[in-house]
Amino acid sequence: MIVLLSLVFVAIIALEVPPLVRQKMWRELAAFGLLLVVGMIYSFGQALDLPLPNPTDGIMAIFEPISRYLEKLLS
Repeated sequence: MIVLLSLVFVAIIALEVPPLVRQKMWRELAAFGLLLVVGMIYSFGQALDLPLPNPTDGIMAIFEPISRYLEKLLS
């Protein structure tokens, strides 16, 4: 499973990176790289049955205090 997953990521990189480099789209390449690394970490973690953090918990930790503040402000 790990080998197949690695081949998929290599194929994605081979298809997406050369046009970005040719067009000198450095910011897009950085964003692509960051998102790809996050996707790889989660994919390999899932394949290896590692305990992974839930992204929803992080979003809730950020936006819950803002939500409470806005509720107080508007009520």
